[in-house]
Amino acid sequence: MSKKKTDKPTGKVDKTAATAGMNIGISAEDRAAISQGLGHLLADTYTLYLTTHNFHWNVTGPMFNSLHAMFMVQYTELWNAVDPIAERIRSLGHVAPGSYAQFGQLSSLPDAPAVPPKAMEMVRVLAQGHEAVARTARSLLPLVDKASDEPTTDLLVQRLTVHEQAAWMLRAMLED
Repeated sequence: MSKKKTDKPTGKVDKTAATAGMNIGISAEDRAAISQGLGHLLADTYTLYLTTHNFHWNVTGPMFNSLHAMFMVQYTELWNAVDPIAERIRSLGHVAPGSYAQFGQLSSLPDAPAVPPKAMEMVRVLAQGHEAVARTARSLLPLVDKASDEPTTDLLVQRLTVHEQAAWMLRAMLED
């Protein structure tokens, strides 16, 4: 039995080694572009999750019970969404972003306010957040359609449905 020569670790990820023989019917270039776009969606989703959970903890006022409960439903749904997005990136042969620093660079959403706003401002911030995540998801549709990437299309349609409905419900609370 011969010993294989091992390279010294460089700290760099060899992105081609794991995907060198990968052939799922989507070109390497399209897989890379889709994964990059999904990284933005993952960062947006995680950022909105953190903001929603923050607001759940810090909401006050006469609508406390209803908003506290609604925010819990929303942050739970967002938490459950991050794993399928990250796993789709992995299925396409790429590394999913997963650090606060990466999410901060990739997200189109601002971080949660350091000082929690009043309850109805929280609702407005979350409505805008859901709309932003919907825009991020929608922006990927032409690319995934071109690549005939139906699993990612399905994931994006599911996310759009959730975010558009959440944004509608939150906007409805803001009407006089």
